Formats: sequence, structure tokens, C-alpha cells
Amino acid sequence: MGNQSELKKLAAHQAVEFVESGMIVGLGTGSTTKFAIERIATLLNNGQLKNIAGIPSSNATKDLANLLGIPLTSLNEHPQIDITIDGADEVDQNLNLIKGGGGALLREKVLAQASKRNTIIVDNTKISEYLGEKWPVPVEVFPLARQVETNFLVALGATVKLRRNKDGSIFFTDQENIILDANFGIIHDPDKIASSLNQRAGIAGHGLFIRLATTVIVATKDGIQILPKNKNIELENA
Repeated sequence: MGNQSELKKLAAHQAVEFVESGMIVGLGTGSTTKFAIERIATLLNNGQLKNIAGIPSSNATKDLANLLGIPLTSLNEHPQIDITIDGADEVDQNLNLIKGGGGALLREKVLAQASKRNTIIVDNTKISEYLGEKWPVPVEVFPLARQVETNFLVALGATVKLRRNKDGSIFFTDQENIILDANFGIIHDPDKIASSLNQRAGIAGHGLFIRLATTVIVATKDGIQILPKNKNIELENA
């Protein structure tokens, strides 16, 4: 069915099928979500969608939406989002997620928690039985708490790496925070780790998205699969 990029585009277009005129739409961040944003813009331009307002999850997404002519609003103006479309770095059998590979995890989680529906777009390589099989947990930390929270994460059993840009400089989020990528290995109890991270004053946010995904749309070599919440996933060999 074509290359992986084309499959991701098909999955993104499938996600946009859930968008209706008059909706407030959360706009995720990343290469896969970009296809969805472009599709929304196309449907707005040809009149198939009307009166859509988007809420971007990052400065990069805001810039893209502005470039494509998608009207934007804010959570303060519209504190409830009808649907958010976003990607994920890893999805487990219960549709829990690890997000934050692109560094927008804090805003992405704010949007997800404010959304009636969260539609996640991934390819089948992102599917795991348990979180942590393929991806560390991004942890957004206030710079002043870098060493304190590094020590805390190590005490929880993680191997911790400060995220850097390709040129070796420290990566900063849109909120001017740093990211510590915490590798816990296979995570059998994501709730326990999330609860521990939630209690830390120096942690602004983390990439464990527990019970937030409503639908996961998966691009596989055999086509698109749509997974409802809490349906077991068996796509590793799809």
C-alpha cells in the first residue's frame, strides 16, 4: 500500500473524518499530525468544513496553522475542545501513550485533558505490549531543578539523559524548560510512575498519557486500523 509516509497521511486523513464544522480542534505536534493539519486546511479552503477553530499545542504548530490559514483560538476562550488530533511515540495494549519526542508534551497534555475526544495517529512500529519497550519517558523539568529531578528519576530506577539538540546545545521547550528522557525499561504500572512524577514541584510535565486516548488510528502495511479505547492491540507484525 505504498511507503510509510503515505500510510501516515492516510491515517491522518482518517482522523480528520471525525472533525465536523463548528468544532474546536486541538492541533497536535509532529510530522504525522502535520498531515492532519494540512487536510483540515484543505477542507476549510474548499468549504467542506466551516467555522473550525484550532488550538495549537506548540509554536511550530501555531506557525503551520497560520501559514495554512486555519483560524486559531485559545483555551482561555474555549476551555473545552471537541477533538484533538495528535501523534504518539509509543502506545500500549490499553491505549496508554508515551508522548514528547518532539518536546511539546506539556501543551499536548493540557489540550488532551481539555478534550472530549483524543484521536491519536501512529504507525504500527509505535505499538507495544507495555510502555517503555521502545521509548523513554520525556520529563519536562524547570531548569533550576535539573539535578534534583535527575537524582529523583534515578532513585525511581530510570536511566536519565538530558535532551540536547543536534549541535549539542541543550534542548529547551516552548516554555523554556529542559527535558530529561527517563528510561524506566518496561513499565508494568504506568499509573504508579505517573503519580510519582505528578507530585514533584520541579517537574512541569511528563510524557505518560494515561487513559487519555479515545481512538488510535494505526497505519500498517495492510492499511489503516482504528482502535477504540481499551481494545487490546495486536499489530506488532501487521
